[in-house]
Amino acid sequence: MGGCFSKPKPVEVKVELSLLEKEKDVDGLSPNGKASPFADCRPNGALGHGSDDDSTPPPLYHKARDYVEASVCHVKDLENGQMREVDLGSGRALLIKEHGEFSAMAHKCPHYGAPLVKGVLSKGHVRCPWHGACFDIATGDLEDFPGLDSLPTFQVTVPAGAVLTHSLTSVINSSSGFSHVLIIGSGPAGLVCAETLRQEGFTDRIVMCTKDRHPPYDRPKLSKSLESTAEQLRLRSMDFLQDHDIELLVDKEAVSIDVKTRSVTFEDGSRMEYKKLFIIEQHYVLVIYFLFAQLKEVVLKSGKVLRADVCVIGAGSIPATGFLKQSGIHMDSRGFITVNKMMQTNADGVFAGGDVVVFPFPPRHNKKVNIPHWQMAHVHGRVAALGMMGRPADLKTVPYFWSAMFGKTIRYAGYGDGFDDVIIQGDLDELRFVAFYTRGEEVVAVASMNYDPIVSRVAEVLGSGKTIRKRDVETGDISWLIDKGPQ
Repeated sequence: MGGCFSKPKPVEVKVELSLLEKEKDVDGLSPNGKASPFADCRPNGALGHGSDDDSTPPPLYHKARDYVEASVCHVKDLENGQMREVDLGSGRALLIKEHGEFSAMAHKCPHYGAPLVKGVLSKGHVRCPWHGACFDIATGDLEDFPGLDSLPTFQVTVPAGAVLTHSLTSVINSSSGFSHVLIIGSGPAGLVCAETLRQEGFTDRIVMCTKDRHPPYDRPKLSKSLESTAEQLRLRSMDFLQDHDIELLVDKEAVSIDVKTRSVTFEDGSRMEYKKLFIIEQHYVLVIYFLFAQLKEVVLKSGKVLRADVCVIGAGSIPATGFLKQSGIHMDSRGFITVNKMMQTNADGVFAGGDVVVFPFPPRHNKKVNIPHWQMAHVHGRVAALGMMGRPADLKTVPYFWSAMFGKTIRYAGYGDGFDDVIIQGDLDELRFVAFYTRGEEVVAVASMNYDPIVSRVAEVLGSGKTIRKRDVETGDISWLIDKGPQ
């Protein structure tokens, strides 16, 4: 396969970016697609989370010129199932060929700026190699979280003039049968809920209350990217919230809920009524520090002795749902709120999501589970918003988790509860490995380090409903999974 412009009189692929005035004025809201792809958005910080690759924010293509046309390569330069970053002069784009058709969109994930060319292309969408966000290649719609924004898409033409893809459509209008949504908490579930309501056409009042003193921020970075600035932590600015008529009340802690009068009482004595209520981000973490002047060693249950001057015991965490004890909202024995597939509680008009809930998980035959992942909270917010509007949506996602420390990142996808074996491929000493968690003869989850994009590849397989068998990963040859993946 030759490089660009390497053949005489070639058939060229052209990528065009055109912005009409009416497109510039379209609302920039895009929590899961459907709004303008030309939103003035940025990834919510990129440093310290993904890999050593360049992770600068995606360029804002529309600020350079109103119209860009560039011949980027030959038709035969890309095989089916291939992606390539191409230069548009004022920025770069991701050119994709699948099933004989070309499409083009922004080349970096708006979550943390991951290069999507290193991601997984499958069945009409691209999955981010770092954290699993999914984008429709024809529309740029955000199909799976984490992240808040969709991607710009560009028009692709061949000399005959056939247009293979077009830009996104804008916000749809709809009427709703309720007048006031109150959200307790400002984590990703609450923010996505509010944005989805606006995106889907809800025009009445939305109020988000939080005991925090700050607008919604990226909590994982507090422990994984300690050098992040306040600007890099922020998920949405106050201007953004005001522009989309999302009221934010900080230093506003809820202390009780009356489901009969549909009202919430706050610590400052104030009271607010609601038509729909959404309860979400967090656990109380209990950590006990023991400082012993005479401490020399710790003996483990196995008999192994560890030298130590200080012993730190993490006692675990509990959901922050104590204020609901007298509300009549059902909780399990551990204090987690129980919800149905629409994230609705037993109380009329009350929804819940994020770390504080147990919810029916389809891949485990709707077993009630608690999955306190940042990505999963986004999904809960969207499902709850659609449920409030009478548009039930299935919870279709593969749990995706990541952690970073001292420049090393581990990724995880699936639901490994109850696993009975772990198959390791790679080199643990070199910190380049894949761990397949199995239950019986089925792979239920995967973790990796320095093996991108295999976790996203496995997420694609699991998300398609297919099963990876234990015997398929025991052989040591997983090239079929790394090189090809689902087609």
